Amino acid sequence: MSNKHISIIKIKSDSDLNACLEIRKQVFIIGQDVPEAEEVDGLDNQALHFLLRYENTPAGTARVRLMEGSIAKVERVAILEQFQGKKLGRELMQFIISDLKTYAEVQIVTLGSQVHAAPFYEKLGFVAKGDEYMDANIPHRKMWMDLR
Repeated sequence: MSNKHISIIKIKSDSDLNACLEIRKQVFIIGQDVPEAEEVDGLDNQALHFLLRYENTPAGTARVRLMEGSIAKVERVAILEQFQGKKLGRELMQFIISDLKTYAEVQIVTLGSQVHAAPFYEKLGFVAKGDEYMDANIPHRKMWMDLR
């Protein structure tokens, strides 16, 4: 990584998973008023989780589910408010994309972007597909990237 203050790991411990879940609670449940029943969807045990630390403090997270076929779906991308504006989301997504390229079967990466964040994902190489849709009362767009 280019920033010596940042570390990103694919988590392996319960304590790291708890840090990821706490970030998601702060960003989505408290910050964006997403109902807890929608945020805690029962799919975490089917996902790879990533934790970004800034100056050794948990600051961001995302999860990835390897779907049927050649698709990986990035979900729950979240950076705590006090760490936004430091390009941490870009660092996290670049790390995840690099990691997904190591899986021979993964050819397509998809995600559901909040509409306001779509330009962020487009700068990373994602392309918007289809119409806007509502998820947790927030407008989203489906986006995808071809890794081939």
